[in-house]
Amino acid sequence: MQHIPTGKSGRITEEWMDIFFQQIINGLVLGSMYALIALGYTMVYGIINLINFAHGEVLMVGALTSWTVIGLMVEGMPGTPGWVVLILATLVACLVASLLNFIIEKLAYRPLRNSPKLAPLITAIGMSILLQTLAMIIWKPSYKPYPTLLPNTPIQLGGAVISPTQIMILVVTAVSLAVLMWVVHSTRLGRAMRATAENPRVAGLMGVRPDVVISATFIMGAILAAIAGVMCASNYGTVHHSMGFLPGLKAFTAAVFGGIGNLSGAVVGGILLGLIESIASGYIGHFTGGVLGSQYSDIFAFIVLIIMLTLRPSGLLGERVADRA
Repeated sequence: MQHIPTGKSGRITEEWMDIFFQQIINGLVLGSMYALIALGYTMVYGIINLINFAHGEVLMVGALTSWTVIGLMVEGMPGTPGWVVLILATLVACLVASLLNFIIEKLAYRPLRNSPKLAPLITAIGMSILLQTLAMIIWKPSYKPYPTLLPNTPIQLGGAVISPTQIMILVVTAVSLAVLMWVVHSTRLGRAMRATAENPRVAGLMGVRPDVVISATFIMGAILAAIAGVMCASNYGTVHHSMGFLPGLKAFTAAVFGGIGNLSGAVVGGILLGLIESIASGYIGHFTGGVLGSQYSDIFAFIVLIIMLTLRPSGLLGERVADRA
């Protein structure tokens, strides 16, 4: 019987643990972005029972807007620190995305609010295709390199590494989630949002203006999508007109996974989905003998969606939206 030398076995175990820790870091970064996008889906669904499939395209518009602003600032204001440029570009991206989502809600969704549920769903898909086409016309259908504005020296964490950009993504996500939870649970707007989600008619009788609350919800979702778009672009180093489609679908999966209509569920679902996808992509080559590579990691998000819809359609934390009369 042949024994593996202890040193070799130890090296293999150490290598696997290094891969595991690296994929945990990658998964948290990816999951943070999914969580921010999923919150946009779940807030809109919680208020008006609509799945806004154009949400991924709002992310794309935010990312491309920030790319344009960065290009103008680098040319017009050379010598400006990278983090200042990134913050200003993100603020402009949030402004443009908010305006876009406000217009989408007012023109495309508001007239269909009392229509059969299929009408706004088809409108949302049509709006998604329209925004992609407009982005192709404005920004041209080519992949554009996104400038690296933060230091790119990796920081060593045991056997894994994390970049300053990834640290920025984790910090910005944590701050964004904290601010959102504060708005929803501790402000007048948050109380109005929760009242509208429970029963729009009764909320209207109590002095809440549902139209204003719904518009504010779309604007908040757009801000989170724009931040996620800038983070996606910074992390992957490229932007293009169709970059929002797949993250949008995966974030929708994350929202369903956690329990659509539930804010905590969107965060939990996003982070878990990011971890599942990253860990699976790290080991898929080992377990399939090299037949499948990490480029097949997208399938895991949709396997999770199918399993969740089959076994627990309400999601991990369940839906917290009152049934409407």
